[in-house]
Amino acid sequence: MKTLLSADDLRTGVVSMADRINRSQAGKPLTVIGVLTGSLVLLADLIRLLDMPSRVGVVQASSYREGIKRGPLTINVELMPKIATRDVLLVDDIFDTGHTLSEVMGLMKRLQPASIRSCVLLRKVGCSQVDVEPDFAAFDIPDVFVVGYGLDYCDAYRNLPYLAALEPGEISRDSE
Repeated sequence: MKTLLSADDLRTGVVSMADRINRSQAGKPLTVIGVLTGSLVLLADLIRLLDMPSRVGVVQASSYREGIKRGPLTINVELMPKIATRDVLLVDDIFDTGHTLSEVMGLMKRLQPASIRSCVLLRKVGCSQVDVEPDFAAFDIPDVFVVGYGLDYCDAYRNLPYLAALEPGEISRDSE
């Protein structure tokens, strides 16, 4: 495993992103929705840095099962608060191909929020396959498989306080 971003780097990037969100929201109330499970650490850190009145909820979206192979996206909105007529910020861990963010935002738009924007901890450079881009990103990273700060590999490594790239030998062929 190779460290990409230290705990201090992550803190600095999240504070900077929160500052941009605070300026753009100008104190207006915000409903913050985290995408489970990878965004939990970011969501917890981010909401403590926001200056406006905020409601917080989660949506479950997953396309990866036991490894790195992408499957069909499943979305569960049962844990999400009502968002109609509210300003919404969707928080996700990583923008890779963009399919998850695009599909979750599409579903949320049908629920008629006043506005919807998105933020991600990480944006992989050159990997997007959709026309959507996150409104806010803390970091741009290369196309490597990353773990830590909420991101996992086979449900491991979420607890790391830093972000690391797994080496090819650390990724099981069975999960590809």
